[in-house]
Amino acid sequence: MMATTTTRTRLTPLAFQLRARHVFSTSPRSSNATPVTHPAKAESFEPQAVKQPTSTQGARRKPLTPTQQQFLDSALRVNHAGELAATLIYTAQAPPIYKSHPHLRPLMKHMYDQEAGHFKTFNHLLAKHRIRPTVLYPLWQAAATTLGWATGAMGREAAMACTEAVETEIGDHYNQQVKVLLGWVETMEAKGEVVGEELTGLVKEIRRIRDEELEHLDTAVENDAKMAQPYEVLTGVIRAGCRGAIWIPIVEPEIVESALHAIR
Repeated sequence: MMATTTTRTRLTPLAFQLRARHVFSTSPRSSNATPVTHPAKAESFEPQAVKQPTSTQGARRKPLTPTQQQFLDSALRVNHAGELAATLIYTAQAPPIYKSHPHLRPLMKHMYDQEAGHFKTFNHLLAKHRIRPTVLYPLWQAAATTLGWATGAMGREAAMACTEAVETEIGDHYNQQVKVLLGWVETMEAKGEVVGEELTGLVKEIRRIRDEELEHLDTAVENDAKMAQPYEVLTGVIRAGCRGAIWIPIVEPEIVESALHAIR
């Protein structure tokens, strides 16, 4: 989750959205998500791996319900905003950490590159499914940059504690999404409906991203995250902020609609 100084990884959501929307402008909006080929780890708390039907004869392909579509829109918007914040945190952390601990540069760059890849994935999905990204980009930019700068200035342990706190909340957040999506799959299979490749692909993709986030958590703990001072206060505040950051994009459409209604 750490930043490099190259312009290639300094992603701008709105610019990427414009390019991606042009690419997908001739494609109808899908009711599920994009197919991927990344492997994912099986977790004990999750149902058995999703199985593709061997034949679609006699099966029905049913579009998502309005409630499911609302969940999917919200989930992808939240994920996109979270990965944006991650890249900005580590962009701000990089200079002081690289200066004081140059041997950490390859490790930090590896984690940052993975976060930048996650952000690109959700940028792609938002554009493909015509989902509006968060309108609070300036807020997330300021908050994430401030958090990254502050924990980076506090030292290696504080930066690692930040990673531990963030990834703890994000790992749980992605786990909840996987459980919901697998519930959809089980219900569709029980009704004899076709489980599209886009939905099964989304489950695999979120599992992959979750696993990489949890690897970052392990890396942070291995690099003395718990030696940060004051550890409990620091991680508690960051985790509370993450929960708030997850909640705000979920209710954002209602807030925006209410504001527009008040203006009218």
